Amino acid sequence: MRHPPRSVLLAVTGAVALVAAVTVPVVTAQGATPACTVEYSVTGQWDGGFQGAVTVTNNAAPVSGWSLGFDFAGGQKVTQGWNAKWSQSGTTVTATNESWNGSLATGASVSAGFIASWSGSNAAPTAFELNGTTCNAGAEPDPTDPTDPPDPGDGSVPALHVAGNKLVDATGTTRRLLGVNRSGGEFMCVQGYGIWDGPVDDAAIGAIADWNADTVRIPLNEECWLGLSNIKPEYGGTNYVNAVKDLVGRVKAHGMTPMLELHWSWGQYTGNSAGCSDVHATCQKPMPNMQYTPAFWTSVASAFKDDPTVVFDLFNEPYPDRATSTTTQAWQCWRDGGTCPGIGYEVAGMQDLVDAVRDTGAGNPILLGGLAYSNDLSQWLTYRPTDPAGNLAAAWHVYNFNTCANESCWNSTLAPVADQVPLVAGEIGENTCSHSFVDRVMKWFDDRDLSYLGWTWNTWDCSSGPALISGYDGTPTSYGIGLRDHLRALD
Repeated sequence: MRHPPRSVLLAVTGAVALVAAVTVPVVTAQGATPACTVEYSVTGQWDGGFQGAVTVTNNAAPVSGWSLGFDFAGGQKVTQGWNAKWSQSGTTVTATNESWNGSLATGASVSAGFIASWSGSNAAPTAFELNGTTCNAGAEPDPTDPTDPPDPGDGSVPALHVAGNKLVDATGTTRRLLGVNRSGGEFMCVQGYGIWDGPVDDAAIGAIADWNADTVRIPLNEECWLGLSNIKPEYGGTNYVNAVKDLVGRVKAHGMTPMLELHWSWGQYTGNSAGCSDVHATCQKPMPNMQYTPAFWTSVASAFKDDPTVVFDLFNEPYPDRATSTTTQAWQCWRDGGTCPGIGYEVAGMQDLVDAVRDTGAGNPILLGGLAYSNDLSQWLTYRPTDPAGNLAAAWHVYNFNTCANESCWNSTLAPVADQVPLVAGEIGENTCSHSFVDRVMKWFDDRDLSYLGWTWNTWDCSSGPALISGYDGTPTSYGIGLRDHLRALD
């Protein structure tokens, strides 16, 4: 969904990424903690290049400046980096602190990332030194078996999986995702105002649960999660990631399913129906990009792969059909990515994103929206990606002004999809400041035991939003009354 106008965007420069990694504690064979620990990861890779990240933890006395050294064994060359001053001499790479992140207290961690070239092999470095001290000394492997099944859930929020055309819990009981979108995380950070639009404290999330919602969809911004250089540090990278994790925790604490969704992404598009001319993630782009989006989903999936209660919605509203000349080209672009007619950046297709998530070991349910801003699912079944986990569902968006906005279209294009896979209306809404249209949508979905989420739990003008509430205590707009009363009336 497009958003109401905001103030002038921040000036932006450069485009380098920081992927926040989760540090895995490493102990010595004798049980003593080493002086420092380093986690190294490749967060994205392509022909001739890759993106890497390091997380350094200081377990010794506090330091006021740090320098991390390691050697590449496969001919890799660092070309750019962030969160540290990166240099390379021969095979030896050095990352030195920036002026603002040099202090490392005992137990403190710092993350930094880089882009590098490679050829032949991309072997990970095996030895690291922090200020001349060997890290991970005498370390044993992480005892966590990556093949162990994930936590089945916390009991109150179900761990969902796809069974035929339904989402079911561990007992096989069908579950519907019914709730709201909580917009803000996709635009506030990139515009330099904060992370969330309005409060997301316990009372604010409790007000959502009071509507009898069981799901909250949380739109995200890939540049903010990755901590690109155009994002204020206080709103990006680790700070943003931690804020998302905190919100996920609060949503679950109120018994609701968290749905994480990529809303705004990098890539310059100025063609038909362009939302902006900016290369940065300041509007909805027609498709995700290979530059950062697979790395984004690798990082998000890594952060939540042990929490099967979290649902992933991989890309908000694709519209390659506005850029390409044929429907076939658009659907091929949607699935396969690459060089797509009319789109000037290398596209990451839905198969690329599914692979990025599954390569982390994450088995979480995945939602995929179709063409025409997720309003067209006419060939979704034909072009759906392959998922080794068998855990894909179709996402659909509808507003009163969309093309497929009547029961005839729903019967002809949605019903065949819903017969084969779970169907989730990730956004429903209308710009009439009333609820007669969403009433019809909810009835059609109720009759088929399907899922839907209202756009949006924000205090905007309903004609430009549309907004479900006029206050974060849950006071509904005239439009929001329809969703609230309907959810409360459901069993």
